[in-house]
Amino acid sequence: MLPHEIIPSAETGKLQVMHLKRYWSKSILKREGKLPSDAFHDEWKIDTTLLNVLGIGVEQTIQYVYRDAPSFEQFENWIIEVSGFPAEEKIGQFNQLLSGVNNGNVAEAAQHSLLSKSDLGFWHQNGYLIIREAVSREHCDQTIEALCSYIGINRYDAATWYNLHPAKQGIMVQLFQHPALEQNRNAFKIRKVYEELWNRTDLWANTDRVSFNPPETRTHLFRGPYLHWDVSLDQPIPFGLQGLLYLSDTAKNQGAFTLVPGFQNRIGDWINNLPPGANPRNEDLYALGAEPIAANAGDFIIWHHALPHGSSPNTSSVPRFVQYINYSPADEKESDTWK
Repeated sequence: MLPHEIIPSAETGKLQVMHLKRYWSKSILKREGKLPSDAFHDEWKIDTTLLNVLGIGVEQTIQYVYRDAPSFEQFENWIIEVSGFPAEEKIGQFNQLLSGVNNGNVAEAAQHSLLSKSDLGFWHQNGYLIIREAVSREHCDQTIEALCSYIGINRYDAATWYNLHPAKQGIMVQLFQHPALEQNRNAFKIRKVYEELWNRTDLWANTDRVSFNPPETRTHLFRGPYLHWDVSLDQPIPFGLQGLLYLSDTAKNQGAFTLVPGFQNRIGDWINNLPPGANPRNEDLYALGAEPIAANAGDFIIWHHALPHGSSPNTSSVPRFVQYINYSPADEKESDTWK
């Protein structure tokens, strides 16, 4: 298969999902070095929306394709094995999106019933919000149970917390599919806050992973992620959101999520005033006013992606458990240049 023969988005397989065969063909060509890794950058958002529709994570998909070089039939079978058959409603909506058909929900403005004027004022000033009791404690406990079972630890037994497991990457745990995770992704308050901040309802939930941050010891030190950005710093930074769900009560010293409040309002001036040739990502971001955010199990933290953010060392006696959840539109603007 040559690059000019990449499969059109309209061609489908047994799942009847548009763009899937095209995504597979691009991935295989990139794996074989027949297509640059940054080719079709303009399709990246559609690619990730596709994976969200299928309920599979970006990272786990890339790892599978590069490890196994599957045929398209094998790729579809892997999707079914990992995540099950995608919902017909989601497939229909996505196919309509690819076909340019207005399904009656495109760019529809959200009704602001969750966020108060005070909430919105805090948002505009600080660039983040804590949505209290977005998920019940019962559902959070179910999620923690699933996470612990997956990596073979006991939530209440410190002797198990530092066991090696291939799904553990630092504090990140490569668990993407589980009914408890999906239940949290579909929580009303979580979807609603995204709709109200985006001011539109045609949003797609991502398929992201979870996090387990145990207390530091002399032999198990915190390795990050420290303060960083997950977006290009090419100016101006387009609007975008990120979010996480605290699955257990989390104190400030418990590896709490940390950010620089209000930095979305001054990031442009800050970058422009750096010395010539300075890399913003290498600056001391903690000197900008980083704050750890304490909150309770079931509380959801949402932030503007222009804020430096990260985890922090856990100096308490109990672990931190988190699930990452995001919603975004398929036409979310992204910079063409990574800086």
